[in-house]
Amino acid sequence: MPDLPSSLAQHYHHRTKYDPDTLAQQAHPLDYAHQPVPFKTYQVGVEVDLKPYLDSAWTPSRSEDYDWMRLSRLLINAYGLTAKFPTITGDVFYLRSAPSAGGLYPAEVYLVSRGTKLLPAGLYNYQARTHSLWRYWDDHTWGNLQRACFWHPALASTQMALVVTGVFYRSAWRYRDRAYRRICLDTGHLLGNIELASALTDYRPHLIASFADQAMAQLLYLNADEEGVLAVLPLADLLAVEQNLATTQSIFVAPTQTTYPRVADGQLLQYFHQATHLADATNAPNWVSRHPPEADDDSPLEDKYNFPFCLRVSTQTTPIPWGDNLSSLENTILKRRSTRQYSGGHISFEALKHLLDFTYQPQHYRDQGLDGDPDYGDLGLLQTFLAISGVDGLEAGCYYYAPRSQELRQVRFKQFRPELHYLCLGQELGRDAAAVLFHTADLKAATAAYGDRVYRYLHMDAGHLGQRLNLAAIYLGLGVSGIGGFYDDQVNEVLGIPADEAVIYITTLGQPATT
Repeated sequence: MPDLPSSLAQHYHHRTKYDPDTLAQQAHPLDYAHQPVPFKTYQVGVEVDLKPYLDSAWTPSRSEDYDWMRLSRLLINAYGLTAKFPTITGDVFYLRSAPSAGGLYPAEVYLVSRGTKLLPAGLYNYQARTHSLWRYWDDHTWGNLQRACFWHPALASTQMALVVTGVFYRSAWRYRDRAYRRICLDTGHLLGNIELASALTDYRPHLIASFADQAMAQLLYLNADEEGVLAVLPLADLLAVEQNLATTQSIFVAPTQTTYPRVADGQLLQYFHQATHLADATNAPNWVSRHPPEADDDSPLEDKYNFPFCLRVSTQTTPIPWGDNLSSLENTILKRRSTRQYSGGHISFEALKHLLDFTYQPQHYRDQGLDGDPDYGDLGLLQTFLAISGVDGLEAGCYYYAPRSQELRQVRFKQFRPELHYLCLGQELGRDAAAVLFHTADLKAATAAYGDRVYRYLHMDAGHLGQRLNLAAIYLGLGVSGIGGFYDDQVNEVLGIPADEAVIYITTLGQPATT
């Protein structure tokens, strides 16, 4: 048994850390002759073309046409192609509405139909390149889906479900064993888009992240050595009264392993994913309904860190106005881009408050038609710290963001630009950003709460929050870019973040450089 980590999740995290003394030894040349293609193709099946329903001049004349338009808009906003450009090799590179580390797009989106007036019962893969659904299996699989998801109540009343998978090699080609972190973060960004795109189209996704992995792989006819299911999302049609469902927990406690073999480099990603599978015979607890906090709740607001004698700065503000029928939100989703370079200029404190409000206070946007209580794994496991370098009206330094009390709390005052450049592996994005946001988690406590599988949930939740940050920043005219590569341990040491907090994700924010 290894000496350091007490759980497999901690072992994986420790093994995949970047360290300045060993990073050069871990580098490997990329094999461009075997660069993965970020699209799945099928030899047999039937195409369901969704492009006609995007035509702005087209007016639906039947309720069925309107439903096609809703489904088409949902998928194009969630994971559709939004731009293309030629590469030096002569190939065409496509960008999608959800970001992906290195542009590798490991996530695949499937649709399972129970049998609707639009889609016969069966399995469909979303073909982003052609904006179509590929029906590759005709069968009544809904009962198998319910069994694989341990009879989650959202599946009892819904007719369609999206399933998000990760194709491991697409990311591992570049990032090797650490790729699992990025695959789960990419999945989280996609979940954020699915949540918001559903609000645009009168659907409500109900997240299920605890399911029988092998049963789900068999249901979708996946090669489990190459692709794994990460999330199942029954789509409740809000225009059907019987599908306006109560919110239910998304995850439950899974096993924790404290004994495991020594796995060779290059095999750790696959081993870790399979070792955190839930078996078909798992004794799942009853799914518990959860309810949003009441607006007039007088209970005290508590957050994890209450640093004594620290500066406290309120972040309360007015909500971002997303326009009539959320038109500005849809435009923002489709024009979102990751920033490649910042100017080093300042942003306003008001802009930062808007960013935090949209990301962490969804209840403020219920009146605009957005979900005031979207599904996550467990946001209580994630903490947020910000390194402020260029925010007008806010002194440079590191702050803890307390989402319940909506305030920033001082951790350390200092200008961290040089250190951020170093911590982000020499990326100028860290140095030139006006603010750098860190999502962290106490891995020991999180594993004790949910088992080793919690590692997936933490990264998917961080990515989900990251997508809301992305969209708010783009709407406000700011630059934004996520960073999954950093010197893990040194972040805590330099910024003064408590040592128990493992860094999960970094998002940079600032003024984009003009070209």
